[in-house]
Amino acid sequence: MIDVALLSVIRRWRLRDGMAIREIARRTGLSRNTIRKYLKQEVVEPKYPERQSPSKLDDFAPKLTAWLKTEANKNRKQRRNLRQLYADLVALGYAGSYDRVAAFARQWRQSQQEVARTVGRGTFIPLTFAPGDAFQFDWSEDWAMIGREKTKFQIAQFKLSYSRAFYLRAYPLQTHEMLFDAHNHAFRVLGGVPRRGIYDNMKTAVDRIRKGKARDVNQRFQAMVSHYLFEAEFCNPASGWEKGQIEKNVQDSRHRIWQGAPAFENLEALNAWLEQRCISLWSDLRHPEQSSMTVAEAWQEERSGLMPTPAAFDGFVEHTKRVSPTCLIHFERNRYSVPASFANRPVSLRVYADHLVVAAEGQVITEHSRVIERNHSVSGKTIYDWRHYLSVLQRKPGALRNGAPFAEFPDGFKRLQSQLLKRPGGDREMVEILALVLHHDEQAVLTAVEMALDCGMPSKQHVLNLLGRLVELPPPAPVDAPQALALKMEPMANVIRYDSLREVRNAA
Repeated sequence: MIDVALLSVIRRWRLRDGMAIREIARRTGLSRNTIRKYLKQEVVEPKYPERQSPSKLDDFAPKLTAWLKTEANKNRKQRRNLRQLYADLVALGYAGSYDRVAAFARQWRQSQQEVARTVGRGTFIPLTFAPGDAFQFDWSEDWAMIGREKTKFQIAQFKLSYSRAFYLRAYPLQTHEMLFDAHNHAFRVLGGVPRRGIYDNMKTAVDRIRKGKARDVNQRFQAMVSHYLFEAEFCNPASGWEKGQIEKNVQDSRHRIWQGAPAFENLEALNAWLEQRCISLWSDLRHPEQSSMTVAEAWQEERSGLMPTPAAFDGFVEHTKRVSPTCLIHFERNRYSVPASFANRPVSLRVYADHLVVAAEGQVITEHSRVIERNHSVSGKTIYDWRHYLSVLQRKPGALRNGAPFAEFPDGFKRLQSQLLKRPGGDREMVEILALVLHHDEQAVLTAVEMALDCGMPSKQHVLNLLGRLVELPPPAPVDAPQALALKMEPMANVIRYDSLREVRNAA
């Protein structure tokens, strides 16, 4: 086999420099016939046979390839990792190293990517939408500063397909109640409801994917769709291009909105800022297809094509809970108090995005702000309402000293408690004062307690006296009597007239 470098030198000498074949033969030591033969050949890169090194994995390669194909089609959380595949191969008799298995899997994935690139990205048809025709929805994950802590949020993203007006709202989780709340706010901001909604096959909407476009839709999601009167359409699995507008909006929002976002006190402040930021961007962005107008102008044009927004959907998820003997129900690792009269009984828990409602016997018995604990390594919290334990406290006043629910008293009640519990029977007196909130406004009772403390006479009788003055009814308004009922003789304050009624003369 000829040296490629020598062949290149011979060709330059002869074809570029015009050197004689005799001189080339003298310099290279080759015969003139050999040089003529070389000059007739084309310059090609030499090919060397691939090195075939036997491996302990060769006998197991078909089995490992089949496993890799099977795992690639599974849900990400259900796949076996390479360590587990390696352990299964060892169980079958493989005596090689894990590194060889990892290298084989890496080469297999690269070959699959090359096949996908060879097939190409496909051919698509541009889509157009009429005003009010459709909106697209998707979830994304982004980070924001809440206080001094960087927190990850789930972002509900909406986009009108005609005007490209978009709306973002942040939530701690991707759950049904969060999804329903996002729709309520989005339709409020967008000014109406389109006729269709385009979604991927998210678990909060689709219970089961069937053949073609058939889906088993979640009942609560279907109830929301029926409430707003739009039609829900779901993309084919792994076909994000079918809702490409919202997919692009997810990418664009990261540099338009999240980069350079300020810190916020809480989630409510973040969502208020997001709403205003989205609306301001509508005026700054040009419409991608109608460059003569902004997104805000296109949105104004689309509003007439949107269906009117009805009352907000009551988007709760209901659970049946049993109240513990300590008057608590458990939800998401946290505990919430309910009135003591429902202890050891089943109640209905209605879960909303930001609060919880407990109902029983056809009426709401209490509400709590929802607590979502992100750190799962920390035990859940207990949220008390001390009013729920007043009926028990009247039977067991001694529990007032160390009862956990009563650590959350208002400051006035705490000051009163610290003074009354120093007296004999002070716990019973404190309980009777607390029981006043069952019949009067709590703020009025608290004001009477603070007034009694300021006077230096904190007692039940004094508090009752002050409370009576605070809640005293105003004097009745004067009656405008008709002319026919007007008095001809106005009554006079004369006590002597009473003596005449008694037929007793005045002692004077």
